[in-house]
Amino acid sequence: MALETEDRPSDSPYVARVWRSRTSGVERMMSVATSHWELVVWSHHGRVHVAARGPETVASVAGVPDESESFGISFALGTSMPHLPLSRLVDTAVESPHVTPSEFVLHGDEWSLPTFDNAEEFVGRLVRKGLLVRDPLVGEAVHGQTPRVGARSVQRRVAAATGLTQGAIRQIERARQAAIQLGEGIAALDVVNRLGYYDQPHLARSLTRFIGRTATQLRRGDSAEPLSLLYKTSS
Repeated sequence: MALETEDRPSDSPYVARVWRSRTSGVERMMSVATSHWELVVWSHHGRVHVAARGPETVASVAGVPDESESFGISFALGTSMPHLPLSRLVDTAVESPHVTPSEFVLHGDEWSLPTFDNAEEFVGRLVRKGLLVRDPLVGEAVHGQTPRVGARSVQRRVAAATGLTQGAIRQIERARQAAIQLGEGIAALDVVNRLGYYDQPHLARSLTRFIGRTATQLRRGDSAEPLSLLYKTSS
């Protein structure tokens, strides 16, 4: 039973990560919370699907089609599509109305399906077409830099570009980092101190809500349901 996943960072300011996966004998996985939205392509029994999948604010169990393949572009915070407000995508997904083995429809136009290797070229075409925009202030604000505009303006722009508040983004990202550190064998108390949780019960509540695992489960890696993509970041 396996969920094989490969991922890589991107040199595009519009992209946070590119990933692909293949399943064999897996019926369910734990989809952990994420503050990023994605464009996802997956195939099962010869049928191809494409969807824009929004940020996920809680962990949830997701069904996994057996012998399926998936590919995704996870967009950087601040990247958005003007015709598809992120507030409409939170905890849900919107599928393309028409998909073939080689093309899909996006905003009324046909586009060649992107791949793991040409994701940045595809994103570049979206940018040139005006379908993808980026507000650099959002990433700066979320990662602790001091914006040159007022707090209310920052809050408004973060919400518009991500569908989430700054507080929600930070809570989700902290829980994901906690899960990574616990999986590496770091003690729960050390994770509390490193990441600024109040105490171990605070960490436990965060893990349950955003990761769907306890600290013990993460350290042992003993759950029957594999986790969706977690990765280290430089921030």
